[in-house]
Amino acid sequence: MVYLIVGLGNPGAEYERTRHNLGFMVIDKLADDERIPISSRECRSLIGRGQVEGKPVKLIKPQTFMNLSGEALTCLAAKHHLVMPVETLIVLSDDLALPVGKIRVRERGSAGGHNGLKSIIEGLKTNDFVRVRMGIQPDHPISDAKRFVLDRFASSERELVEQMVEQAAKVVRTIVRDGALKAMQEFN
Repeated sequence: MVYLIVGLGNPGAEYERTRHNLGFMVIDKLADDERIPISSRECRSLIGRGQVEGKPVKLIKPQTFMNLSGEALTCLAAKHHLVMPVETLIVLSDDLALPVGKIRVRERGSAGGHNGLKSIIEGLKTNDFVRVRMGIQPDHPISDAKRFVLDRFASSERELVEQMVEQAAKVVRTIVRDGALKAMQEFN
């Protein structure tokens, strides 16, 4: 049983370290911690194969851009013969409705207005997969949400964001080791 750990984001240097790329940031953290090179390509994704908590994983960064993440996941699900609901699929994403630094784990649910999750739900034809949502909500009103999510974090947020990425990596380890319910109890 291989865990597919998917970080959502946008490819390219111009999107690195932006709010919408928190999923990629957690994948990079896990790859660094576990010494998993993310170097192969499969299903329009960058993939690293290795182990987390002694269990086989694929660390996945779809290269389809956020709003088409479901295309990459649909291809991977078919290649891995995934049957829904999938306890071994973990999707990491930003969440505009959660304050910066907050993390929420869910075993299933709606897209909550997130186009990357919406694409995955439509592609897989289910919302039964584990998601780890990380807060990016501003402390002030914004007029353009699209522009906001594609901006880099404010310097005042960076330390909190680094802590959140570290915490999200711990959440993933807990899900792999003990299951989503345990992670929900410990981190929500």
